[in-house]
Amino acid sequence: MPKTIHSAPSGPEPMGPYSMITEANGFVFCSGMVAIDPAAGAAIDGDVTAQTHQVMKNIGAILGDVGLGYDDIVKTTIFLSDIADFPAVNEVYGIYVGDSKPARSTFQAGALPGGFDVEIECIAAR
Repeated sequence: MPKTIHSAPSGPEPMGPYSMITEANGFVFCSGMVAIDPAAGAAIDGDVTAQTHQVMKNIGAILGDVGLGYDDIVKTTIFLSDIADFPAVNEVYGIYVGDSKPARSTFQAGALPGGFDVEIECIAAR
């Protein structure tokens, strides 16, 4: 099963030695996304609600780079620095996934890279 590493020009630059999008066997794996504004190349200012909006916009943008969208997401994993933020993140997340409702896991990670409050990764299917 060969893999394809896609470029993601609409998303932020990776913060380490990994690709933002890798595809294999009809599945598209998106690395964990944090609240970085791709145009500015820097973290946004804002609370967990603002961060979640930016994360979901970034996910939509990089999926768009490979011809997919929110409805193609089959699984997400959400990492929170504080599980008390779950209701706020859940509300924003629901705006973007709508009725497609992918499978999901949510964890308190304790600390996230860059001091972010939320990170979301996803798997989409062609």
